[in-house]
Amino acid sequence: MNRRLLIATFLVAALGIGLALTLNSYYVFVLASIALLAVVGIGLNVLLGLTGQVSFGHAGFYAIGAYTVAILTTKAGWSFWPAWVAGALLAAALGALLALPALRVKGPYLAMITIAFSFIVQHAIVEMHDLTGGQSGIMGLMPPELWPGWGPEQTIAVLAILLAAVLVLAYARLSGGAWGAAMRAVKDSETAATSIGLNPLVMKTVAFTLSAAAAGLAGGLFAPLSGFVTPETFGFMQSILFVLVVVLGGAGAVGGPVIGAVVVGALPELLASLEAYRLLLFGALLLLVLWVAPDGIAGLARQILGRKQAQATGAVGAVPAEASSVLAQRPRGRLQARGLGMTFGGVRAVAELDVQVVSGAITSLIGPNGAGKTTALNMLSGFYKPSAGGFELSTAGGATVPLAGLPAYRIARAGVARTYQTSQLFGSLTVEDNVVLAMGRGKLGGLFGTARFADPQARTRARALLAFCGYRGDPQELSAGLAHVDRRLVEIARALAADPDVLLLDEPAAGLSREDKDALAALLSRISAAGVGVALVEHDMALVMGISHHVLVLDAGRKLAWGNPQDVQNDPAVRQAYLGESMTVAPRTPRSPLAMPAPELLAVADLVAGYGADPVLHGVSLRVRSGEMVALLGANGAGKSTLMRCLAGLHASQSGAMHMDGHSLERRPAEEVVGLGLVLVPEGRQVFPELSVLDNIRLGGFLHPKGREERLQDMLRRFPRLRERQHQRAGLLSGGEQQMLAVARGLMALPRVLLLDEPSLGLAPKIIAELFASLDTLRDEQMTILLVDQMAGLALALADRAYVLENGKVVAEGTAAEIAANESLAEAYLGGHG
Repeated sequence: MNRRLLIATFLVAALGIGLALTLNSYYVFVLASIALLAVVGIGLNVLLGLTGQVSFGHAGFYAIGAYTVAILTTKAGWSFWPAWVAGALLAAALGALLALPALRVKGPYLAMITIAFSFIVQHAIVEMHDLTGGQSGIMGLMPPELWPGWGPEQTIAVLAILLAAVLVLAYARLSGGAWGAAMRAVKDSETAATSIGLNPLVMKTVAFTLSAAAAGLAGGLFAPLSGFVTPETFGFMQSILFVLVVVLGGAGAVGGPVIGAVVVGALPELLASLEAYRLLLFGALLLLVLWVAPDGIAGLARQILGRKQAQATGAVGAVPAEASSVLAQRPRGRLQARGLGMTFGGVRAVAELDVQVVSGAITSLIGPNGAGKTTALNMLSGFYKPSAGGFELSTAGGATVPLAGLPAYRIARAGVARTYQTSQLFGSLTVEDNVVLAMGRGKLGGLFGTARFADPQARTRARALLAFCGYRGDPQELSAGLAHVDRRLVEIARALAADPDVLLLDEPAAGLSREDKDALAALLSRISAAGVGVALVEHDMALVMGISHHVLVLDAGRKLAWGNPQDVQNDPAVRQAYLGESMTVAPRTPRSPLAMPAPELLAVADLVAGYGADPVLHGVSLRVRSGEMVALLGANGAGKSTLMRCLAGLHASQSGAMHMDGHSLERRPAEEVVGLGLVLVPEGRQVFPELSVLDNIRLGGFLHPKGREERLQDMLRRFPRLRERQHQRAGLLSGGEQQMLAVARGLMALPRVLLLDEPSLGLAPKIIAELFASLDTLRDEQMTILLVDQMAGLALALADRAYVLENGKVVAEGTAAEIAANESLAEAYLGGHG
């Protein structure tokens, strides 16, 4: 434990005890009340500061501790000491029982449950008149004798100060050990915490139990301090003050609740003449603190004093020459799934899937959008329970461990590690702590122990893992501030820290530069060479085909092809799945000669855009003329949707120019872009699920109310399915119907250029045909359309011209017929030909 903290705690406690023994009884009472606020705040800091759960019901636990002491000492003849312990244990037990159902919900729902608990406790006290005295309460409570000659207030004040000091040190031990790190991990990302073997429900239940016990201990001291207990003392506003103590002082900070308790406890005394405005003043103070210092007063003090949460120790060393220096040399198991299936509300996402991830090999799962790749990974890692089939981990010794139906944390403990499409690091932990925490596969040691988490050997191995994965930064840096590429590397290092048999990677190359992708490819090859089985979902076909031993192609949730990369690349069925149902350009209605050449409506020049420091688009240029349909094609991750979001004003570009009919689009908010006539129908439909079909359509015409009802009827004629369901909630529509609704909503805005982002995504072939027939009608009506769609063949069958994006660059452009015959299209989707 930090020696400085020990000294500071001792000095503050000594000062408090000295004041308690010298001040008059009134100020000693105030001091004792502040110490009790600190005790409750320290306990609540475990819940709020470590796990991020908010409770507005701790006045209930405070009441339980107080009434237990009152009842047992006045009616059962117990002495104070065992009654005090009993009150804390009862509060802890009820806290654990409340946590089990309550912590399955989050945010406002959890707050509502804890508020309800507080009201239940208060009303139960009133109704249990024979035991609690009802509204009259229990009088004549006497404090214990701690030292001859001390008054009641002095005794309780000294006990409360000593208790607060002990809890501060206990909180520091908890926060600085494996349990504290695990609780922070759950707060930052429950999903990622589960994937390293932690059970979030256990973490939050322990936190809730500890915080309830602290409130019970404080309540047990409050009863003899006041000399009586009544239900009004433990109202909802008391719970608000407890939360205020933590938030004002600084949630998560060791000394935060003590600072908050001093402010909340002393302020009313300093402003005694403004008693009627106490809550108003507290509210104003809270707003001021959150505005000036979101991390509370303790956080502000750290900023002013220039202190850092972690001391920099320098970058990690060079990459170890051999994987044996960081990965245990042992036989590893094989993950095998048979007949795996998954349905969502009757929609089949995966069906009859057989897949095997063998030791020492990279098995890639590829396929078009909506093929079921991530769903398969979610089943194999336990985040989805399969609707059919099963999977198991076969050990090198021949034993099998059935995994289907197990929760994700148990599958992680069995030896299946996982990373995610969007990296999920524990932002409040350092880079090194992220890796060390994963080493135990969910085993954390003693609740207040720090030896395992601080083990020098574990720290050395964590740094070696980081170096092995290519991380060159400071291991003591908080992971929340890492660059995108470093987040990817640290996430892989964390997954490897558990020494897994199988590593599941979901689009690890997304957003990386070509140089970083090459480094990632080398890393994955080293991992597989060390004996770890790797299952890779990735849309960068050059990377997939370059490092994979086996490739499984999924289409509409079913296995389409299996084999080595070269065989898969040349499989006609795979090319058809990626490029569309047909590469034949359908005959078009000829354009009127008088309409050609049409004026240019939309122009993009040298556009650079991305997320963070890594660009996704590299100098993209394109043009769309009035009345033409232009297709924008490319594999997932090529930058198509990023370009669409930039055009729609939903994402800021870094450089380059965008113009709509001569009007610059840079730095224009989305509503102004719509006002210019550039309307986006976004990927994933994004209808308003709680509104009716009619209201969704009407909202599309918000900027153009004139003639809105006439246009609405036109949309219902254009899409007959919507007329049949016009009064239904949009969230109850099928995927195809929602896509039609999204297009209708976009058309209601009277677009001059309609941006369609993946309209066929996840739809059945029959619905796709119906949708594209509607788009063909729009084309014939001279609607200007920029179309992004995974079905390249269908898109080219409608388009006049097309652009092909690969890794954020335009690699081909021309007429639809020219692009259909251009081999660069297949290369962009499938990574070239062997």
